[in-house]
Amino acid sequence: MLSLKDIKKDYVVGDSTVSALKGVSIDFRENEFVSILGPSGCGKTTLLNIIGGLDRYTSGDLNINGKSTKDFKDCDWDSYRNHSIGFVFQSYNLIPHQTVLSNVELALTLSGVSKSERRERAVKALEQVGLGDQLHKKPNQMSGGQMQRVAIARALVNEPDILLADEPTGALDTETSVQIMELLKSISKDKLIIMVTHNPELAMKYSSRIIKLLDGKVIDDSDPLDKNVVEPIKKPEKEPTKADKKAAKKERKKLKTSMSFLTALSLSRNNLMTKKARTLLTSFAGSIGIIGIALILSISNGVQLYIDQVQSDTLSSYPLQITKTTASIGEIMNTMAKNHEDSANHDKDKVYSQNAMGEMINTLMEETKVNNLEKFKKYLDDNSDLKDLTSDVQYTYATTLNVFTESDSGVMQVNPSTLLEDMGYMSSTQMEAMSMSGSMGGMGTDVWSEMIDNEELIDKQYDVIAGRLPEKYNEVVLVVDKNNEINDYVLYSLGLLDPSSLNGIVRRAMAGEDISVDSEQHVYTYDELLDLKFKVVPTPDFYKKKDGVWEDMTGDESYMKKAVANGTEISVVGILRPDEDASSASISGAIGYRHDLMTYLIDEVDNSEIVKEQIANPDIDVFTGLKFKTDENAADTDSSSETVSDSTADTESKADKTADSSDTDKKAGLVAGDSSMEIPEGMTEEQYKALMEQSGASNTGELADMGMNAMGSMDMSAIQGGDMSSLTETQKKYIASLSDEQMELMKQMLKEQSDTNADQLANSGKYSTSNYDNNMKTLGYSVVEDPDSINIYPVDFASKEKIIDIIDDYNDSVGEEDKIEYTDYVGLMMSSITSIINAISYVLIAFVAISLVVSSIMIGIITYISVLERTKEIGILRSIGASKRDISRVFNAETVIVGFVAGALGIIISYLLTIPINMIIAHLTDVPIRASIPVSAAVVLIAISVCLTLIAGLFPSRVAAKKDPVIALRTE
Repeated sequence: MLSLKDIKKDYVVGDSTVSALKGVSIDFRENEFVSILGPSGCGKTTLLNIIGGLDRYTSGDLNINGKSTKDFKDCDWDSYRNHSIGFVFQSYNLIPHQTVLSNVELALTLSGVSKSERRERAVKALEQVGLGDQLHKKPNQMSGGQMQRVAIARALVNEPDILLADEPTGALDTETSVQIMELLKSISKDKLIIMVTHNPELAMKYSSRIIKLLDGKVIDDSDPLDKNVVEPIKKPEKEPTKADKKAAKKERKKLKTSMSFLTALSLSRNNLMTKKARTLLTSFAGSIGIIGIALILSISNGVQLYIDQVQSDTLSSYPLQITKTTASIGEIMNTMAKNHEDSANHDKDKVYSQNAMGEMINTLMEETKVNNLEKFKKYLDDNSDLKDLTSDVQYTYATTLNVFTESDSGVMQVNPSTLLEDMGYMSSTQMEAMSMSGSMGGMGTDVWSEMIDNEELIDKQYDVIAGRLPEKYNEVVLVVDKNNEINDYVLYSLGLLDPSSLNGIVRRAMAGEDISVDSEQHVYTYDELLDLKFKVVPTPDFYKKKDGVWEDMTGDESYMKKAVANGTEISVVGILRPDEDASSASISGAIGYRHDLMTYLIDEVDNSEIVKEQIANPDIDVFTGLKFKTDENAADTDSSSETVSDSTADTESKADKTADSSDTDKKAGLVAGDSSMEIPEGMTEEQYKALMEQSGASNTGELADMGMNAMGSMDMSAIQGGDMSSLTETQKKYIASLSDEQMELMKQMLKEQSDTNADQLANSGKYSTSNYDNNMKTLGYSVVEDPDSINIYPVDFASKEKIIDIIDDYNDSVGEEDKIEYTDYVGLMMSSITSIINAISYVLIAFVAISLVVSSIMIGIITYISVLERTKEIGILRSIGASKRDISRVFNAETVIVGFVAGALGIIISYLLTIPINMIIAHLTDVPIRASIPVSAAVVLIAISVCLTLIAGLFPSRVAAKKDPVIALRTE
C-alpha cells in the first residue's frame, strides 16, 4: 500500500547541506498502528511530512498503492493529502475563528462534497470521537483533549487511508493521553496509523509496530513486512489505451481539490469578525477616497441635473426653428463683408459713395430662400431616431387663431391682441412683428400660445394648482407666475379688466394730458378663472358674400356678434404655476392651448365656402371679383390700354346691364306681386297665373307697393344666405308673405344678379392688386402636411447636435432646391458649460483618486499583516489538501470583503454628508442644485473599491500561497 524506497532529504543551510533522511526504506501494511521513535533531530517529523505530502523528498521514491510519486505535480499532492491522508498534530492546529463543526467540514469542502452530505459526515465523525454535543463551540472554548478529538475527527472525516499523528499526546495529561491512544488504536483496525512520539511506553502499549530512527536512518523495525513471503506474481501491465488515459484523467479531475469562493469568503469573514475594530478602521481608511469621489460626483451630478433641466427648459423656449421663408444671417453678413472688400479698390484722393443699401437688398434677395417644409416634414415623421432626441416637434401654420370674449357690451378680440395698438403704443405692422417674435421664443404681444406636446416636460416645468391639464382641442389652461400673479397686460387682453380704459392712453400721455391707470390689485378665485369661456372664430367667418364678392364684415358689430356667438367655445380647465426649480417655461403666453385646436381650426378654414370658392377659381380675387395679374395679362395693364379697356368695358357693361336687366326686372316685379309685369322669359302663362293667384287677388296692389318699397333697400345677399337679422320689420313682413315659389324665384334672381356682377368685374379689364397666395394666407388657409414653420425642441444640447446631423444628412440626400435652412436661436449659449463641469469633475476626481490608491496600498499592507498572522492557518489548510490557488483565494476573499465594506461605508457616509451639503448650498445660493449620488455611480464606486483592494491584495495573497506548509505549521 505505502512504500518508501531509499528516501533521502537534504536541506541547504547557507553554504552547507544538512541530510535529514539518509536512504530510508520502509513498507507499510494497509492497517496497522506504527510508532516511529527516536531522539529529537533524528528525522521523525521530516519522514512524517514526506509521507503526508507536505514536504518533498530529495531522492528515492514514495509509492502509493504501487504508483510512484516522482512525477506528482502540486495538484496531485493536494489531492493525495485531501483524500488519502489525515493529520493529527501535537498542537491540534484548529482554526480558532471557525466552530468545531466548521473545522471538521473544511476538508470535505475542499473535496467538493455537497453541503447536506458535508454536514452529515462531519457530525458523524464528531460523534465517533465523543463530541456530538459540542458542534458549535469555538476551539478556545474547549479543553486540550477535546481539541485533539476535534483534530482526529477532522482527520477521519474524509475517510483517508492513512492517519498521520505527530506527537498526538505531547500536550495532554496522562489520562487524556490514554483516551486519545485508545481512540487511535481502535481506528488502526481499519486504517494505517503512523505516529511520531517521544514516549516509548505509549508506543510499546498501543502500537503494533515500532520503527526507530537515528541520524536519519532506520536502526530498528519491530515488525517489518516479511520479505520471505512470496508475493503473487503480477502480470505485466499493459500499455494503457487512449480510453484508459481518458478515464484516468477524468478520475484525477474528479479527485482534484478546489475551495469555492464562498468558502473562502466564509473563512475570511469569520477571521475579520475576530478583529472587528481593526477591520472597521481599515475599511474606513479605505472609504476616504470613495467618500471624496462620491461627494464630487454627487455635486457634479446635482449641477449636471440642473444644467440638464436648464437645457431642457431653455430648449423648450428656444427650439431649432425652420420657417418656410428664411435667410441665413451669417451668410448675409459674410457676403456683404466680401462685397465691401471687393469694392474698396480705388484711389484715396477723393471721397466715394458706398453702395451699402443696394448691396444689402441684393444680398438679402440672394440669400433668402423658400424651404420645402412639406418634404422635410415627411422626412422627420419617418425618422425613428428623432423621438428620443426631442421633447417635441411642433408644426405651426399660417392659420390665425381668432379668439373673442362675449359680454353685455359686445364682443372683444382676445387673440391676436390689439391692446398695444389700441393704446397707441405701436402700429399694426409692429404688432405683427412682435407677434412673430413671440413665436420664436421672444416677448410677443399675444397671450395665447400653443403648448408643447410633451406632458412629461410640462409636469416638470409646471404645477397644476387648480383643475387639470387640457385633454380636448377646446380646452386650455391659464398660466400664472411663481407668485400666483397674472400680469395686468394679460388681464386687459383677456377682458378681465376693461381694455377700453387704455384706448389712446399713450398718445394722450405724450400729448401731456393727465391720465390715470387702474393700479388696484385685483383678486380672482380659482373657480372664477376656471369659469372663463372664449370663442374661436375661423377667419373665413369674417367675410360675407355680397353682389358676387366677399366683403370683410369685421366692422359690422351686429354681424360680428353673431359670428362670435356661432364660434367654437373654449373652456379654461386648469391653472398652472411654474415649478420653483424650473429655469424656463415652454408656454410663452398666459393661455396655453393644445395643438389639435390648430388642426381643428385648419379643417374649419379648409371647409369654408369662401376658401372653396377661391380654390375653385384660382384666377379670380374673391374679395374684388377682379382677375389676378399674371405674366400673360401684365402687358394689358399699361396706362393707355387700361383707359381704353376701361372705357370699352364700361360701355359694354352698360349694354349688357340694359339687356340682362329686363328679365331680372320682370322677375323682381313678379316677386313683388306686380301683375302688370310681362311674363318673364322661361315661364309659361299658366305658371304666371298660378303664381299670381297664390299671392291673392284682393291684396295684389297692396303687396306690390309694399314689395317694391321693401326690395328697394333690402340686403339681397342676406336673403340669399338665409340671414334675416339685418332686415327691417317691413322687409321681414314682406318676406313672410311670399310663397315658396316666390322665394325660390327671388333667390334665383339674386344668384343671377350676383353672377352677372362677378362676370362683369372679372371681364372689366382691371386686375386685382393681390394674388392667390396672399388671399389664401389672409383667409388662414393651411395644409397640415405643409406647415408654415417647424419648431424642433431638443432634449439637450447633445441631442441638438445630433438633430443638426439629421438635418445635414437630409440636405446631403436632396437637391439644392430642397435643402433646408434653419435658425438656431440658442446656438452655443450653454453648450460649453457641460464640458467645463465635466472637466472640473475629472480633475477633482483625479486628485481624490490619489487618496483612493493610497488607501488601497494601505489595505494591501494590512492584508500582508493578515497573511503573517494567519500563517499557521495557511499550513493547516495546506495539510488538509488546500492548493496554493485556494490559499490565494482565501486572502483575495478577505480583500474583497474589506473593499466592499470600505466602498459601502464610503457611499453611506457620502449619502449622509449630502444632507448638510444641500442645506449649505440652499443657504448660500438660490440656484436649485441638489447634490445626489446616482445609484449607478454608487454601484460603480463600490465595484472600484473592491477591484482596487483586490489588486492591492494580490501580492500578499501570492506570498501566502508560496509559503512552505511545513514551516507554516511550525509558526505560532
